[in-house]
Amino acid sequence: MYILVTGGAGFIGSNFIEYYLQQHPDVKIVNLDLLTYAAHLQNLESCNQSNKYSFVHGDICDRDLVKHLFEHYNFEGVIHFAAESHVDNSIKNPSSFVTTNINGTFTLLSVAQQHWMKAPFKYKRNYEHCRFLHISTDEVYGTLGKTGYFTEQSPYAPNSPYSASKAASDFLVRSYYHTYGLNVVTTNCSNNYGPRQHDEKFIPTIIRKAISFEPIPIYGTGLNIRDWLYVKEHCRAIDLVFNNGKVGETYLIGGSNEHSNMNIALLVCSILDELLVDELQHKEVTSFTELIEFVNDREGHDFRYAIDASKIKKELGWFPQGNFEVLLRETILYYLDRYQLK
Repeated sequence: MYILVTGGAGFIGSNFIEYYLQQHPDVKIVNLDLLTYAAHLQNLESCNQSNKYSFVHGDICDRDLVKHLFEHYNFEGVIHFAAESHVDNSIKNPSSFVTTNINGTFTLLSVAQQHWMKAPFKYKRNYEHCRFLHISTDEVYGTLGKTGYFTEQSPYAPNSPYSASKAASDFLVRSYYHTYGLNVVTTNCSNNYGPRQHDEKFIPTIIRKAISFEPIPIYGTGLNIRDWLYVKEHCRAIDLVFNNGKVGETYLIGGSNEHSNMNIALLVCSILDELLVDELQHKEVTSFTELIEFVNDREGHDFRYAIDASKIKKELGWFPQGNFEVLLRETILYYLDRYQLK
């Protein structure tokens, strides 16, 4: 059985491919990735020698390529990670987000539907089980106040070009279920953290800046709140949704770890204080927290995201495991090793 994974050389995708191949030895994965700045082939070095893993360098918007891959490998599933995802970049250059997140998702849906189905709500013989899993974000729901949680029934209210493009892709997936009967499921996750995340993201940025003894930038007052989900917990949830989720349904995946941006910065700095005592003494700095610096808030900065993950817990038995601070420390050790400071 061949599965197409898009964007598999990125942060979440690479962690997922590694996890899924370990959990499902009967599955073969083809990873289609354009290798833009946030993707790295070294993320999948552990899979390179496997005869169950193949990499294809290409664009999900390239319909001829996607169609060729479906015909060659006869995919029985698609797990769609590929997306432009950095909010700041979407503010500066929204067009690439529209192209990849909307047009790319449409291309994949269209080719899958034509390859697996002979007519609306009628699958070709032996293709009845084929499924398309779309990976999305909680940012499509906009912002929360100090209380409340996003659920699968929350109205969409995207506030950035990034979240708007993801919302559009979610609606395309939904339309292919209601119009054509395509076997789709969608997941919307909270902020991920863990190994292989791009340097531009929040936790890697804190670590990078700290070990370089540069100012650690915190937007606004630092009180914006996010729900943090360990990437490998996310991979386990995706596995469950892909194999056991109900057709046409959406599942929200959250870590139940709400922290303000400022609190995350303080936690990371306190762990670095313990791990890098010699570096601090050499620079005559008491704590990395002294490097924290508030900068102008970004446009459309949502105040709080928080997920009610009751549905996936009840229906699929998924619960986040592990201690947040322990997993955060492991994440920091990974980056120190990557930055050769371990």
